[in-house]
Amino acid sequence: MAFLVLQQIECEHAGLLGDFLREKGISAHTVKPHLGDAIPDPKRYEAMVVLGGPPNVYQVDEYPFLAEEDTAIKRAVETDVPLLGICLGGQLLAKALGAGVSQNPVKEIGFYRVDLTDEGLEDKLFSRCGTYLDVFQWHGDTFEIPEGAVKLAGSRLCANQAFLYGRRAYGLQFHVEVTPAMVASWVREYRDELASLGMAGEAPALVRKAECEGADLKRLAYRMFENFISISGS
Repeated sequence: MAFLVLQQIECEHAGLLGDFLREKGISAHTVKPHLGDAIPDPKRYEAMVVLGGPPNVYQVDEYPFLAEEDTAIKRAVETDVPLLGICLGGQLLAKALGAGVSQNPVKEIGFYRVDLTDEGLEDKLFSRCGTYLDVFQWHGDTFEIPEGAVKLAGSRLCANQAFLYGRRAYGLQFHVEVTPAMVASWVREYRDELASLGMAGEAPALVRKAECEGADLKRLAYRMFENFISISGS
């Protein structure tokens, strides 16, 4: 079994997903389009994961590789390759399906509660995950729910947090893959963004919170990834 993983920036890697796949003996073919890597046909893989990153989905002139990712995502959806889009990856999936992506009323940076919809409670991806999720967020944009898709989760500050299109194409706004070490890396990498929001002083608290929540983050992530593996094999 092999997964195709699209990585947008060095600090936003597969994290807990990579750990999970290694423990399961599943190969992860990580492609970095931002460094010029060509994207192989998703049909060659059992599943495709599109990770997060700083670009806006419409900044194709500045980030030409986004056009290649759009083509690959459409190919995956058309051929029923199981797909998991995380943060920017979820926004790219929504855009590929014709839905809008725009600025959220507020930037979500830190730990937030996400509530599952009735459909989310019944969906296989969130099986045994509870009625709500405590997750890590780092985003300014958000997606609309594509026509024909099912909204699976939302929150007080961001109406759309997860959706399912077709049988096996999932878009998530939150970072289920994040580790405490990744949070520490992000507060360094994105320190200018934190400063622009008046949050520079909150960086140490974000890292401490991630360290305290590390076991719970891993527990939720592994449960969701296990569910996604089951979906991928169905």
